[in-house]
Amino acid sequence: MNHDNFILIGDFMTEKINIGFIGAGANTELRHAPGFASQKNVFLKGVANRSIESGERAANKLGIEKVYSNWWDLIDDEEIDAICIGTWPYMHARLSIAALENKKHVLCEARMSMNSLEAYAMLDASLNNPGLVAQVVPPPHTMKIEQHIIDLITEGYIGDVIGVNARIFQGSTFPNPDTPIHWRNRRDLSGNNIMTMGIWYENLMRWVGNASSVVSVGQTIVKNRLSIEKERMEIQIPDYIDIIYKLYGGGVVNLSMSTVVGNFAPELDIWIFGSSGTLRVYSSDFVNPGKPELCVQGATSSDKAMMKIEIPKNKQSFWRVEEEFINSIRGLETVKRTNFSDAVKYMEFTDAVSESLQTGKSVSLPIL
Repeated sequence: MNHDNFILIGDFMTEKINIGFIGAGANTELRHAPGFASQKNVFLKGVANRSIESGERAANKLGIEKVYSNWWDLIDDEEIDAICIGTWPYMHARLSIAALENKKHVLCEARMSMNSLEAYAMLDASLNNPGLVAQVVPPPHTMKIEQHIIDLITEGYIGDVIGVNARIFQGSTFPNPDTPIHWRNRRDLSGNNIMTMGIWYENLMRWVGNASSVVSVGQTIVKNRLSIEKERMEIQIPDYIDIIYKLYGGGVVNLSMSTVVGNFAPELDIWIFGSSGTLRVYSSDFVNPGKPELCVQGATSSDKAMMKIEIPKNKQSFWRVEEEFINSIRGLETVKRTNFSDAVKYMEFTDAVSESLQTGKSVSLPIL
């Protein structure tokens, strides 16, 4: 054992872990860098950003030791143990595979990739390096309530799942072509990902299971937007979509999403209908105006009205992605949210939705 790579903390030898960041955007600044810095014997070793200047700004702000002029030098550096990928999806597969092949652990920002072919290539690289941790950043939206929702459904609170009606209009405004383009609007950066569809399928997948077939209809209301250079760019990704999919375990999900249905549409409203009960998850700012929180209601067939369901404190989960990643490297736990195998499933769903949009037909899953 090389004791230079370990520090004695209490009665334990804790492995030193050096983190390299590729891409240093908002999530890196707000979550990943502080999250890693809070872990014992974890060091923010290096960063490669879109330019040396932006890398230096990130390093100075976040306390990162070294700035690299390009990402491959960072991945090649033997001092780097793990890579945190914070780029847009168009680089995720290339960077993840290169990192794994260079024996680095990988934490990749969501969405996993541009499409399921890239996702499977990432999974293959992970399976070829079983000693390395490969994790995709999970969605934070439902962490606090999720385990209790899963337990209620599993324990039979609503009986058999009949159907789910989910309306996701977070951040919606009325259509405005002068709104600057976002990377989610660009197929060259986002691939087959549509708005936050993958996030919500991932959440629903944990609650009610996987899709067996998908049919979708969508439209692009704002057909062009302003680029950073103030030029008009054509938009090919829908900003309104309706998706209906069947579940392997029985039941049907209707998922509606849009970013252009105005300011008065509900941010989030999910109804889960069962043979003997109903659950509802919705956002409300009643308690804290301007700061919507997720609320849960439920009723069984013997109840007269929907009632608020309190989430037990011992079931509430919060953001601990960086801790889970580090603990997994140290062999203290395994990745639950989200391993590459589960992430591939939502990328397959993403491809199925895109194929259905193009053909107008139902698409069966899995695709490969």
